[in-house]
Amino acid sequence: MVNKPLLLAWIASILAMVGSLFFSERMGFIPCTLCWYQRILMYPLVIFLGIAFYRNDRDIYKYVLPISVIGLVVSSYHYALQKIPSMQEFSACMSGIPCSGQYINWFGFVTIPFLALIAFTIITIMMLMLLKRK
Repeated sequence: MVNKPLLLAWIASILAMVGSLFFSERMGFIPCTLCWYQRILMYPLVIFLGIAFYRNDRDIYKYVLPISVIGLVVSSYHYALQKIPSMQEFSACMSGIPCSGQYINWFGFVTIPFLALIAFTIITIMMLMLLKRK
């Protein structure tokens, strides 16, 4: 039987990884410091969730949930830097590409950190569903 929360979390992590690689490698967008932190948190989830899905390991939430919650916080902070002008004075990006920059701004609110935020949120919710089933 297919473990739907595990499958959805794995798909979300794959889409986030492929999307980030598309933006940087195909579109030529240079990742800022916070983008790198989000990648560092997301990329291992593809492997962890893939193995967990293959093994139907419902206990993976113990390892994935802390990572996804940290990713959720980092991407929320990054999105706030982009959308709330007064937050820019608290930016963690001191050199290179500014974290407040927006390579994309679809519909006036969808930016790359917003997409990461959605992925981390989906993964977190799916892991909470696995936890609740215990």
